[in-house]
Amino acid sequence: MFIDQAEIQLKAGDGGNGIVAFRRETFVPDGGPSGGDGGKGGDIIFEADSNLRTLMDFRYKKKYEAERGEDGKNKNRFGRQGKDLIIKVPCGTMVISKDSDRLLIDLTEDGQQYLVTKGGQGGKGNARFKTSVRQAPQFATAGEKGESTDIILKLKLIADVGLVGFPNVGKSTLLSVITDAQPKIANYHFTTLTPNLGVVRTQWGNSFVVADIPGVIEGAHQGVGLGLDFLRHIERTRVLIHVVDIAGIEGRDPLEDFDRLNEELKQYEIDLSNRPQIIAANKSDLMNDPKVTDQFTEHMQAKGYKVVLISAATGMGTNELLKEVSVLLEKEEEKDRAVQAVDENEKQTKKVIRFSDQEEQGRFTAYKQNNIYHLEGELLRKLIYSLNLESMDSLLHFYRVLQKNGVIKELKKLGIQEGDTVKIMDIEFDYVENPEEF
Repeated sequence: MFIDQAEIQLKAGDGGNGIVAFRRETFVPDGGPSGGDGGKGGDIIFEADSNLRTLMDFRYKKKYEAERGEDGKNKNRFGRQGKDLIIKVPCGTMVISKDSDRLLIDLTEDGQQYLVTKGGQGGKGNARFKTSVRQAPQFATAGEKGESTDIILKLKLIADVGLVGFPNVGKSTLLSVITDAQPKIANYHFTTLTPNLGVVRTQWGNSFVVADIPGVIEGAHQGVGLGLDFLRHIERTRVLIHVVDIAGIEGRDPLEDFDRLNEELKQYEIDLSNRPQIIAANKSDLMNDPKVTDQFTEHMQAKGYKVVLISAATGMGTNELLKEVSVLLEKEEEKDRAVQAVDENEKQTKKVIRFSDQEEQGRFTAYKQNNIYHLEGELLRKLIYSLNLESMDSLLHFYRVLQKNGVIKELKKLGIQEGDTVKIMDIEFDYVENPEEF
């Protein structure tokens, strides 16, 4: 089954907790701190795989979670780092943030990777907090939570050539003749309900990928039929083969069909009508009046289009069609190479790209409501998870971090006084001006 869109939930691994532990040695206060740090949580990485063709795997599995980091150990031993989770997707997959509807990455090259959610850092063991005046710290910090996000995956087929045309004009038959693809073919509309791919290997030694794009009918750009589902698959193609029924077997006018379908391509969010096109006048072997063919060819040539008379059923004219397509593809590839040469110095060659929505990480907000001072933000969330309310050392460390990051200064701007209530998440504190004195 061809699946080209999916929504999934990602959760990177949480960092392991640091621990409180002490050595057992004579003349060392409380045995000496020896609690190790927790391991980092695993990241989640997307990887493009040319062997995959659809997003079928994501239809049934919606939630993905990387491994958690291991907690620290005694004797200053670190916890093991959580394994990264690598999720393979087809080449041509767009990764979109569901919350912001922002395109994060377009994975087009085999093996290209993208780090989308980062695992949490491991917490620090109590050995980290030993100082000259604090010989036996009784606290450690918890591991950070791994990032989580909802992602939309959309697949755009990567093909050099797209076959477009109204239903029943012979696109699938043509694909089966010029490639090894075996699409379902029948003599009724909408035989093809999913895109089909095939590889053309010409007698001149070159090859290219052709995609049969179904569902493009009048009103497709507004979602009529299957239009919006598959119009985006044309976006990556360099050249279009516009197949028309020159014989008008079903009473259709090939000139009107051409103009109407091109208007649909033009009305799409990306103007696809400017894509280089070659017109494949199919079923020409059924024509009894050559004047009709000549008039059609002259009309299209006047518009600047190349017309090739073919018969997909018999194979007539298909070699000439492939030759014309090959020439046009070479011209388009030369243009691409020229653009790439100009941008080569600016091109990012690193394959693994880092993304995080936590651009405001470390920031906080403070406000007063109903005589309670509220603190919110990523900085506060991390601190509160690391706080040991039963340890004065931990509380003092907590206060110093708040002071260092400007939180205390901000509270004073809001008018906080000794004994006022401060709320962080679901925990309330009484504000103390100088906790160091206790």
